[in-house]
Amino acid sequence: MANVVENAVWRIAEELLEGSGVELVDVEYVKEKDWYLRVFIDKPEGIGIEDCQALSEKLETRLDEQDVVPEAYMLEVSSPGLDRVLKKPRDFEREKGKAVEVSLYEPIDGEKRIVGTLESFDGEALILEGRSPIPKGKIAQVRLYIEI
Repeated sequence: MANVVENAVWRIAEELLEGSGVELVDVEYVKEKDWYLRVFIDKPEGIGIEDCQALSEKLETRLDEQDVVPEAYMLEVSSPGLDRVLKKPRDFEREKGKAVEVSLYEPIDGEKRIVGTLESFDGEALILEGRSPIPKGKIAQVRLYIEI
């Protein structure tokens, strides 16, 4: 059910953002204590509160009109953050050459967490500079790495 809601919200949000210069990065519909519908947006110069507010208002109206979400939910529209998770092919393409942190389901060469420079991801394996390919099935999550 979450996938159905996420796909419907994705289509609506993309339509609402068309021509605005704002990119739809991700949509999550998750049950925590309550249901949360999270929409993540970005643009080259960064997202401001006014961008989030504008989409939130338009999206709320459209979702109510189309009765897309069956339960009561909290709508959150925000930036994906500096340490954003990379999920889609375009995420990997956009972030080539940047440092990423790869969390693994099981260790490779004794490591469950690998930090390196992203060279490519072909859908089957992730390539980090100077390392052997990491098979997709071993990867739990890939996110931009922020050195503290």
